[in-house]
Amino acid sequence: MKNQYFGDINDYRKYGILRCLATVGPLRLGICWMLTPSDGSTDGQQTSYLASPSEWRPLDPVLFDALLEAVERGQRDVSVAKASNLLPAAVFFSEEVPTGNASRAGYLSACLDTLAETDVVFFDPDNGLEVRSAPFGAKASPKYLYWRELVAAYQEGHSLLIYQHHPHEVRAEFHKRIAREFTRRVSPRALWALATSSVVYFLAAQPGHLAEIRDSVEAIQSRWGREVEVIDLLDA
Repeated sequence: MKNQYFGDINDYRKYGILRCLATVGPLRLGICWMLTPSDGSTDGQQTSYLASPSEWRPLDPVLFDALLEAVERGQRDVSVAKASNLLPAAVFFSEEVPTGNASRAGYLSACLDTLAETDVVFFDPDNGLEVRSAPFGAKASPKYLYWRELVAAYQEGHSLLIYQHHPHEVRAEFHKRIAREFTRRVSPRALWALATSSVVYFLAAQPGHLAEIRDSVEAIQSRWGREVEVIDLLDA
């Protein structure tokens, strides 16, 4: 996650999903932003939706107003989410992701310590899950979440939500491939793809969280069905 993305259209959908997880039922949300430095590119400039409140505001008026105010003030920073209480009772881990094996291992340990009392942990890497071209500890590694990290978090008892940019492959096949990998590594009780026009979020539920997460998924479908396709990957 880069702060330059804060408030763009993808963020609106993302926070909409997170708010359903944070406000429907008793589960406590933990956020690992996986921050990386802004790169000076034009990425994150898709904010024109804010000029069409009649179309976009009804999806989540509180969220829309908060993002509009932040963008208008030039406050494009994830700290706004905490300051404005967009995600009630959430716990945040906002350190930048380091490179190097030892530093990265320490980063995950500190993250899981900070989020230990939460139920659902959201990982927000720039690109998503690891790829062969960026091995653990490599220069590009801060842009990815590695399976070893995902497994460690799941084994600590957390349900997981993972940001993933859609790669250049058939989406349904990509979703199935990731579902097979989830099943092989952690065998989640339930697994959904929450797919938008350009990104997908993988939501893996612990057995003890299943009922509450199903309620949140139903809320996502009800409130954000226009923008977010909910796919049950274990039934697909």
